[in-house]
Amino acid sequence: MKLSLSGKRAIITGGGKGIGKGIAEALSAHGAAVALIGRDEKALASEVAALKKAGGTAVYCVGDVTDRAAIEAAMDSCKRELGGLEILVNNAGVGGPNGCAAPGPDRYELLMRTNVDGVFYCSRHGAKLLADGGRIVSMSSVLGRFGVPGYTAYCASKHAVVGMMKALALELAPRRITVNTICPGWVDTDMAKQGMQLIADGMGTSYDAARKAALSAVPLGRILEPREIGELIAWLCSDAASGMTGQAITHDGGQVMW
Repeated sequence: MKLSLSGKRAIITGGGKGIGKGIAEALSAHGAAVALIGRDEKALASEVAALKKAGGTAVYCVGDVTDRAAIEAAMDSCKRELGGLEILVNNAGVGGPNGCAAPGPDRYELLMRTNVDGVFYCSRHGAKLLADGGRIVSMSSVLGRFGVPGYTAYCASKHAVVGMMKALALELAPRRITVNTICPGWVDTDMAKQGMQLIADGMGTSYDAARKAALSAVPLGRILEPREIGELIAWLCSDAASGMTGQAITHDGGQVMW
């Protein structure tokens, strides 16, 4: 069956780069009109130009998910420009270390405000904007499945997204709005490169050695591409997945098998 999102309109937070860029490209390629929201206007404008050049319909609005009033205004503006809304992808997030008992930087508030509060704000307002039968997909992580020392706050934030989306799936089921979560493993983004560099620094080794060590825990032995995450989300937003809700789907090359 050919996957089609023709006639669908989507908002993607953090859509100008990394995984968000891959999501935008996948949804656009399958026929959706997309609106990208983020803080980096240059990146947003560049991606929108690329999507239009490829024949898609795309707009952008500058907004910060940690600022409730600003993100709600940005979402309202995007919906007006698109003429409606059927899909919300909560992709914006931050990573990095923040232990609880382990030494390291104190980034707890930033991680929670972005990865938890931001998803909550966008989902709550998005539920008001979405048509019945719509879709909400939020990004968690394999670290929403297990713990890593020194990443306590990040793990907590990504576990929170999974729980939040399970509850929201029940709240929105009467409107036939499906709510699901993606838990990616290593994906080829700047955030992943920064993470691997931190591993290298901690091991006192090279970046290449750290990358090899990180991918040794992945049964398929490779890093995923952002577009692969985007294609999974495109399927979740299609008619073929209308019966799937409240699920946390791991996409990680086999790193987590449950």
